[in-house]
Amino acid sequence: LSICGKLCYAIGGAPNQVAGSAAAFFLQIYLLDIAHITPFHASLVLFVGKASGAVTDPVAGFFISKSRWTKIGRLMPWMLACTPFTVLSYFFMWYLPPFASGRVAWYLTFYCLFQALTTLFQVPYSALTMFLSTDQKERDSATAYRMTMEVLGTLIGAALQGQIVASAHISHHCTVIPPVNTTNSWHDTPSFPDPSDPLSHQAKVYMIAAGVIGGVYLLGIAILFLGVKEKDDPYALNSDRAIPFCKGLGLTMRHGPYVKLTASFLLISTAVQLEQSNFVLFCTHAADLRNHFQYLVVTILVSAAVSIPFWQKFLQRFGKKCAACGISWMIPFAVMLVTIPNLILAYLVAFVSGLSIAASLLLPWSMLPDVVDNFRLQNPHGKGHETIFYSSYVFFTKMSAGIGLGISAAGLEFTGYKPGICRQSNDVILTLKILIGAVPAVLILVGLIILLFYPITEESRKETKLALQVLR
Repeated sequence: LSICGKLCYAIGGAPNQVAGSAAAFFLQIYLLDIAHITPFHASLVLFVGKASGAVTDPVAGFFISKSRWTKIGRLMPWMLACTPFTVLSYFFMWYLPPFASGRVAWYLTFYCLFQALTTLFQVPYSALTMFLSTDQKERDSATAYRMTMEVLGTLIGAALQGQIVASAHISHHCTVIPPVNTTNSWHDTPSFPDPSDPLSHQAKVYMIAAGVIGGVYLLGIAILFLGVKEKDDPYALNSDRAIPFCKGLGLTMRHGPYVKLTASFLLISTAVQLEQSNFVLFCTHAADLRNHFQYLVVTILVSAAVSIPFWQKFLQRFGKKCAACGISWMIPFAVMLVTIPNLILAYLVAFVSGLSIAASLLLPWSMLPDVVDNFRLQNPHGKGHETIFYSSYVFFTKMSAGIGLGISAAGLEFTGYKPGICRQSNDVILTLKILIGAVPAVLILVGLIILLFYPITEESRKETKLALQVLR
């Protein structure tokens, strides 16, 4: 594979991460403080949206596995067809409708559409790794390029969104120190009025950000289409038959390495999602860092982006399971931030969290092709199982993240979160601290314990590679 081809492949997946990053960091606070829907309805939007994307994964895998080979490949037509509709749904997801009564239905509809359409892109795009090369080293290299660019995309999305919409969340009212002897609680006063006008400043900055990120989508798919050529396995036998989707799904669910890998990173990705979705709320309401949150988000993502090459070298030298230890680094620092909300410590936590997030992003996508190769060795005369593995993996991670986000937003509703006020109650602040510190720590530890039982080592991976070469 040429460097240019790897770069074009990597750039093609970046727009999904740009949009996903903006939504992960800002959608919850947008729904609560800009759209002014209740935390319960926000949790409903987040959970149902993630669930719709998760349900779309096996459906997409089924239809893609049935697709015929075309002049531009079997996977590329799906990515090209869904991109324009993805851009439209993303824009309307950030549009503030002039009516208040139907806002929940509005955001639920377009968030579900966006999640479903990104799935139609992500499943063939991630499975495309298996159709770039039959060589494990080349696929690992392409995955490293992809994850570096996706983390950069996450950085660009959070930075663009953060810089453009920061003014919508800064209120001079909240910096005023209230009188000591007052009968009214100062934090019951909204920090800004309900922006029911879709042309208000707060609504406009979010639409501007959505338009910019929509343009990034179109640029990314153009580069992917022009720079990447999809290749079928040149060593596949004429007698090989495509595995029926339902049968293939059953076989993957019984494949030990896949079950352990999925269970582990299902918990770890849920922990990262909880950190992302509640970080801005934590900085705004629990740590008095409302004027620094966009810079802290950028710090996390810059750290993640620059550390991807380090983790790629690390896993090549010490093994992929050993590299998983880096995911645990964020636990003590996140606990420190919750207990000592200091500005300098916050930046240190952001830097270390970026290192851990980079490892959690790179490892599953680097290990999944090894699982697919292991399955291929055990089922030598079947083909078409690649999209089944990738679609079901994304299904489980999305579903777990949706459940986690729904529970976290419901927790804020239960403890009395009020949109648009300067200071939340102590119960809400405690809930945010638990969602940032304790819950992700437990999920990451359990996920890493499961990963200890993952059976594919560096030695067995080399044996599988040799056996596949002999089989071919």
